Amino acid sequence: MGLALSLHVLAATVWVGGMFFALLCLRPATAQLDPAVRLTLWTGVLQRFLPWVLLAALVLLGTGFRMLGSYAIGGFKNAGLHIHLMLGLGVLMMLMALHVYFAPFRRLRRAVAGSHWTDAGRALRQIRIFIALNLVLGLLVIAIASGGRYIFH
Repeated sequence: MGLALSLHVLAATVWVGGMFFALLCLRPATAQLDPAVRLTLWTGVLQRFLPWVLLAALVLLGTGFRMLGSYAIGGFKNAGLHIHLMLGLGVLMMLMALHVYFAPFRRLRRAVAGSHWTDAGRALRQIRIFIALNLVLGLLVIAIASGGRYIFH
């Protein structure tokens, strides 16, 4: 259980921390760059970050179900409301991340490769909206994970 919990927390930290950095640090720092430079930079950043998000999602699912099935929790029937909330919100986050990867990020890469900066900007705006939504959900999940058992008990 200890290894699963540690990997679970590390995966959540990578994902949520990466979104926090992207939205609140990288975005403002790149706002004044020429669109071609900014959009090319964002494409490279996301190309490196999104595989980590997908790996984190797999680790979160695997370790989450491992802990859920452990003697400490004893399955869905014995899980508290906070665990059900974490799972539901986590799955929603994963679905949004998959959407970003397979739809607006694909459009962003194509637009940047063809130097279609208006289309690339539109795709990046869509990605930013999903990052913002996922960041809010991720922070909520962290709050539920850390205090939920005391709040919902």
